[in-house]
Amino acid sequence: MKKALKIIGYTIGSIIGLIILLVLGVFLYLNISAGKIARKAQAMESGEVKTLTIDGFTFRDLNKNGKLDVYEDSRKPVDDRVSDLLSQMTLEEKAGTMFITMVGINKDGSVNEKPSLRDPFSLLEEGASKMLFMKHMNHLNILTGAGKKAMAEWYNNLQKLEEKSRLGIPVSIASDPRNHFSSNPLASALSGDMTQFPEPLGLAAIGDSAEVEEFGDIARQEYLALGIRIALHPQADLATEPRWIRMNGTFGEDAHLASKLVGAYIKGFQGDSIGPNSVVCMVKHFSGGGPQKEGIDPHLEIQKGQTYPGNNFKYHLLPFEAAFRAGAVEIMPYYGVPTGQTSEDVGFSFNKEIIIGLLRDKYHFDGIVCTDWGIVTDMKMFGKKMASARAWGMQNATEEERVLKIINAGVDQFGGEAIPEKVIKLVNDGKISIERIDNSVRRLLKMKFRLGLFDNPFVDVENAIKIVGNEKFKAAGDLAQRKSIVLLKNDTIDRKPVLPLKKGIKIYVKNINPAKAAKFGTVVSKPEEADIAIIRLQTPSEVLPNSGILGRLMRAGDLDFKGKEKEDILGLLSKVPTVVDIYFSRPAVIPEISAACKGLFASFGADDNALLDVVFGNFNPNGKLPVEMPSSMEAVRNQKEDVPYDSKDPLYKFGFGLSY
Repeated sequence: MKKALKIIGYTIGSIIGLIILLVLGVFLYLNISAGKIARKAQAMESGEVKTLTIDGFTFRDLNKNGKLDVYEDSRKPVDDRVSDLLSQMTLEEKAGTMFITMVGINKDGSVNEKPSLRDPFSLLEEGASKMLFMKHMNHLNILTGAGKKAMAEWYNNLQKLEEKSRLGIPVSIASDPRNHFSSNPLASALSGDMTQFPEPLGLAAIGDSAEVEEFGDIARQEYLALGIRIALHPQADLATEPRWIRMNGTFGEDAHLASKLVGAYIKGFQGDSIGPNSVVCMVKHFSGGGPQKEGIDPHLEIQKGQTYPGNNFKYHLLPFEAAFRAGAVEIMPYYGVPTGQTSEDVGFSFNKEIIIGLLRDKYHFDGIVCTDWGIVTDMKMFGKKMASARAWGMQNATEEERVLKIINAGVDQFGGEAIPEKVIKLVNDGKISIERIDNSVRRLLKMKFRLGLFDNPFVDVENAIKIVGNEKFKAAGDLAQRKSIVLLKNDTIDRKPVLPLKKGIKIYVKNINPAKAAKFGTVVSKPEEADIAIIRLQTPSEVLPNSGILGRLMRAGDLDFKGKEKEDILGLLSKVPTVVDIYFSRPAVIPEISAACKGLFASFGADDNALLDVVFGNFNPNGKLPVEMPSSMEAVRNQKEDVPYDSKDPLYKFGFGLSY
């Protein structure tokens, strides 16, 4: 027996060793290849940018020709500068401008050229020099981050590198949200040193447009200090389907509340007009990504499209109309298929009736339209298809056919893609006119000029250190976290309200930092020893069958606790009076927990200190639910995906919230 176990152990060890060697071998191969490509790309550099002084003004000689071109002259009208630059661009440079994808940040602030074992995301990112000089791309988005000093230095290093391109077109950097508190490690990696407010659903719980505009202004200043000029948000989607995994990025299910807050959000980021101090919002996901059938997100291959059983398509447009009134200049359609709403069931970015018919013609939107990330290129490894692009309705089309369909639909830019050669081929084959390409490139260049990037693309590193996460901003974020917490239940003991708790009592905590709780009372190790327990829970989720790797990251499904997990929670509640906080990534279905607990809160991105301040009365809760809490999964299944607050007999209604 021992011999057999030893053989099994050796075998397993050998297999693990081979896997490690294989992974290291693949990484080494990718690393060496990336290094060769970077050197080849850097050989295409055109030299350093020098300055020209004319009539007392200093200008950057971006194309290094020793004279002042119209596009280099900050005194000229923007349209004239765009036309001059466009006339100098090759087809390859124009095509590159139409793509934006991920770029890595080295922790020391240097430009990333190779994959790193310390950053798994770097395996998804191409080297900076390859994108800038070989693919002629000048829009990039960052996934992870670094410390604020390193991020600012990295940004300047990237712009210095891009200056060496033939025309010196500056890079526009985009980012997903970075200013929301989350216990999710991925979200925390994005946040870094930046100020942490509650998530958008929490801002909706506050419901104050002035608060949202303040948030936008603070986030704008931090983005601007680090060189991020395009915010890939807000989500103007409506959270009418409670199972949808992305609803925490919305302003809830009520179109009128969401419209008010979307407008304030955009004003905070962009200001009254686009200029050198603006961060442009790419509002998503036109024409509303909330009504997913059964709540299954279209990131997943098992998605079922968007559905409108309540004939409520127009309701989901209201927050986008507010965005247009607020000056929205960039729009992102979603992956989903607006089933039955147009003459062909294809995803929004492929859908000419949505982009040209609705967005361009009806709403007269002449800004930038950028696809959501990864709707063209199937993921391959060593020639084998590993995952499909999210080209819903166009799964059987070639990548070239998908690109053609997207451009003909009226889209300007491809998100999460780096395949300008597809556009070049379509033009050379006569399938797309150069005039059509010029229309999109003109919009993209115009935004760079309006943001002042051509005249000064660099940031002040010392200023970034002072601005990002400063004490004033942090205080505003901390206050907003407290304001967003919603009190749902405050039971009585001996005819007295349980909440707020008295300080100094014996408390048992779960999923709360004991050191933070100790500031308010004596933390005990067993529930039986406590006067009261305080526990934090998250809305349940599950891995949907056949949903792949993304399905593990974007866990969806039912909203109720089940089995042993539910038994353990109810068991604790039966042992000691308990205050429960539910983090609302989605509305939890918790009728038994609600009935058994003594106090119940809903939070939307708040740290332990914020919650404990509310529980112990340092802050009086006044948030209101931005979505209803259904009373059962049966009620969830019977509601209509596109209709707000329509589940039968909700446990807590939209807009509900108590105070002390």
